[in-house]
Amino acid sequence: MNRTITRALLAVIALLLSATACTAAPQQRAGVVVTTNILGDITRQIAGEQVPVSVLMPPGADPHSFGISAQQAAELEQADLVVHNGLGLEEGVQRNVQAARAEDVPTFAVAEHVDPLEIAGPGSQPDPHFWTDPSRVAKAVDLLADQLVAHVDGVDAAAVKTRAAQYKGEVLALETEMQRRFDQIPPERRKLVTNHHVFGYLAQRYDFEVIGAVIPSGTTLASPSASDLSSLADAVRRAGVRTIFADSSQPDRLARVLAEQAGLDVRVTPLFSESLSEPGGGAATYLEMTRANTEAITSGLGAGNP
Repeated sequence: MNRTITRALLAVIALLLSATACTAAPQQRAGVVVTTNILGDITRQIAGEQVPVSVLMPPGADPHSFGISAQQAAELEQADLVVHNGLGLEEGVQRNVQAARAEDVPTFAVAEHVDPLEIAGPGSQPDPHFWTDPSRVAKAVDLLADQLVAHVDGVDAAAVKTRAAQYKGEVLALETEMQRRFDQIPPERRKLVTNHHVFGYLAQRYDFEVIGAVIPSGTTLASPSASDLSSLADAVRRAGVRTIFADSSQPDRLARVLAEQAGLDVRVTPLFSESLSEPGGGAATYLEMTRANTEAITSGLGAGNP
């Protein structure tokens, strides 16, 4: 093959490659990416099969400390919509969410839109743990449906709204069931002590008193001082608290130390407070997790216990 023919073939190949590059379809978005597994389950219930939903946080993880891979970070930046809890919950992923927002990816911080509370105690700190109140989750369902319809191309809006209405009905039915169960606990026993401040929304909704938390913060990354433990032990003793609730994803060592320091026969009972479990683990969905916690709290504080 002479040089003239070779040059001609190379020119044709270059033109074809150039045409291909010019006509290539734009990079497709990757559906919905959700940071926490609790919100991931709720979003999947609304989206159904028509919208791919990717969840970053694995079952049993701590939302305050889990991190993501470079591949997952890239997935965030290619999403149609990023759903995150917000209010400081996903401390290890927040910068990745901000990077996605900088790439013009729509992001939605659910907790910021459901009438957030502040964590009790010194200072002003928003409480991110809204899911312990099903009425706020019901509101979040409507908001998430609106976000899916607004930001995911080709979504069947009517189907999303129908699924959202059905799931919202299940959440509100669970709220009613929780009220019935908690009504069995005498008012003087509706006192909560937990590993860290998680159940403020539940306490407000169902008239519990939060005596305190072993870690006096809304994050598991904080640490209690000796004086913190001593003050809480005094409060536990004065209130006659007989059960301390520890997060199932966190060691309960500090809760047991507090139980010993209080000088009382105090039980330490695990709750699924911030993460779903693996399938078969007792809290694989939001509804299953909330039912399990309702049973544990009712049993731990109920009238049948001395």
